Amino acid sequence: MRTALTILLSFAAGVLLMLWIPGRAPSSTSTQMTLATPATVATIASQSSTEVTDDNALASRDWPDSGPSPEQVIYAQPRMVRNALATLSPRVVGKPNLYLLTFAGDGGEDVFRNEAEYAAQLFTTRFGPTAHSLILENNPATMTTHPLASWSNLEAALRGLDQVMQSEDILLLYVTSHGSEDHSLLVDMDPLPLDQIGAQDLAGILSMHHFKWKVLVINACYSGGFVPPLRGPGTLILTAARSDRSSFGCGSESDITYFGHAWLEDALNHTDNFVDAFKRARGEIATWEKQDKLTPSEPQIDIGDGIEQQLALWRNGLKPGPAVPFRPATPASAGTSSAR
Repeated sequence: MRTALTILLSFAAGVLLMLWIPGRAPSSTSTQMTLATPATVATIASQSSTEVTDDNALASRDWPDSGPSPEQVIYAQPRMVRNALATLSPRVVGKPNLYLLTFAGDGGEDVFRNEAEYAAQLFTTRFGPTAHSLILENNPATMTTHPLASWSNLEAALRGLDQVMQSEDILLLYVTSHGSEDHSLLVDMDPLPLDQIGAQDLAGILSMHHFKWKVLVINACYSGGFVPPLRGPGTLILTAARSDRSSFGCGSESDITYFGHAWLEDALNHTDNFVDAFKRARGEIATWEKQDKLTPSEPQIDIGDGIEQQLALWRNGLKPGPAVPFRPATPASAGTSSAR
């Protein structure tokens, strides 16, 4: 799937960029970086500390008409992933730690960015020093502050986490985007030619790493189709819908999706048990859908051997902090409504 889509998207993006970029001078504040793979936290931090940029000055509400060019954005990604890994909070020794990686795939609607950033805030604030977070997101407002949510950055972030995490630690991947009936996630930051990620693709990406314990949350339409290729021992899978149903709550008029509202904001502000939170969220979503006369999305759960016990070890001794209220991020620009 990736090869064919890459060829088509690259051709289309090339045409768009030739029509749009001629005569455009690169920003004088940009820095072109070379590819590098972090070996240890110390190495990452050392690399990060020597890189001086003025990327914040490039942030734009009107991208791609102003701000960094698409080429500048692409070349900045390896450095941005390294920097994000370097700023992870220190691992707590002697017990399982949880590493949250959020992936907001569609840059056309702020709702996905809102969820990615809120999830990171919720986990690190409410669940204390054994919870760590890293954000990948596509949004015009954050291209110079967070790495893109792309196939390549997902691989790079997982590779970096693989080198930081210990065997008892738990990876929590929270994906939020549009989903299609063929069980693919929309990965879009127009006009960049980003590869789409299907259920089998995501399973392949994860299989290249050594995460024994995983919580995989797929918040998208038809996301139940991700369960079969992702299930396995040590893995908890939560999806916003079954394989042939839509989920709800996206669009330019939404700040957070139904699933994000129910599982993140409502349930996890009351419990630190992810399975109990899912059961609570599923009931709440069903009530909302009935009130709105919507076809039930029927969120799915799959619990692999051992993962509940490992999550219990992580929770052991954990004293959750106060509830973290949801507040939407400052939007880059007015979005456009679309079906999820």
